[in-house]
Amino acid sequence: MTTARTTSGELAVHRLTSATPLDAATVDRFLGEHEIPVVEGDRCTFLWRGEADEAWVCQRIVGLPDRIAMHRVHDSDLWYLVLELPEGSRVEYQIEIRRGEHYERFNDPLNEKRSHSPMGSSSVCFAVGYRTPDWVLPDPDARPGELRELVIRSEALGRDAHVTLYLPARFRPSASYPLLVVHDGGDFLQYASMKTVLDNLVHRLDVAETVVAFTHPGERLHEYANSAAHSRFLTAELLPELESSLPLVGQRAGRCLLGSSFGGVAALSAAYRSPDTYGSLVLMSGSFVFTDIGNDHGGGPVFDPVVEFVNGYRAKPRAVADRIFQSCGVYEELIVPNRSMVHVFENAGMQVRYTEARDGHSWENWRDRLRDALSWVYPGPQKLYYE
Repeated sequence: MTTARTTSGELAVHRLTSATPLDAATVDRFLGEHEIPVVEGDRCTFLWRGEADEAWVCQRIVGLPDRIAMHRVHDSDLWYLVLELPEGSRVEYQIEIRRGEHYERFNDPLNEKRSHSPMGSSSVCFAVGYRTPDWVLPDPDARPGELRELVIRSEALGRDAHVTLYLPARFRPSASYPLLVVHDGGDFLQYASMKTVLDNLVHRLDVAETVVAFTHPGERLHEYANSAAHSRFLTAELLPELESSLPLVGQRAGRCLLGSSFGGVAALSAAYRSPDTYGSLVLMSGSFVFTDIGNDHGGGPVFDPVVEFVNGYRAKPRAVADRIFQSCGVYEELIVPNRSMVHVFENAGMQVRYTEARDGHSWENWRDRLRDALSWVYPGPQKLYYE
């Protein structure tokens, strides 16, 4: 992925630069005629309009600078940058400008598409071939499941643990349901539209009717970084509570842990401590940072327990589940360790389904992988997943 070269076909912005006269009205007309960023084949043109000494597009695509300079169109107040983005890419970005000694970073005012996370919002560019999956949008034909709030006093964590339960639309006490436990549950519900996704996938028979426990962390980076206390909470407290109060399958094949980023580490480490408990893991962009030589992993002290755990697991891998669904974005720094872990998991004797996306470390990336993950772990009623 590079700054584009004009080799065939003239880009719209280059036609604009040759316009005479290039006045405010011409720029107004150009912006009114195009969706920003302007996507033409594999070329995406980012635009910003305003007075500044310098302007940049800021993004986190591994292999590219965090800030890429924009170019002023002649003496106008319009700035542009052309990037080559492969088909199917989805890129989050912001604009940064400098006026004298003052720097300012903000979302693209010419682009209404936004991506949201606990850290705030970003603008997002959809390259050719990317579309928001229709199954993440509300479907009036899909019967809605129910969300219930549960509080468990956790001796392992030393706090009240809040859990949001999802019960499928046709939930019946006489049936038997598989269980999915989701780390960062509140964020998956808010930023990955996971209730809507579940309603739709169950309605379309892509995924079996499933009970989902959305957990909410306390000190997330501590509890998820190979914490024995968190693992005890899941296996010795949450699981018995749910299986005693709900009509769950109650077998290894009917239990799955899901986590992204640090949540992926938490899921793997919990299964590692209880290798006979969980049948499946869904690990999205897991923070599986490790070192082969030395101790300098570059992640700071918060990653020390993660690196110690992953190094130990890589040295002596073992099966901790029957199947692992693993995904990662090719534009995130974690792509290299995630690719490496696929072979570690396979060599430990587990069945692995691995997928990559032209995306980054984002909730929409993880949202867009949910159908592939859940339909593989708990396929619809045409298959019996736990027999």
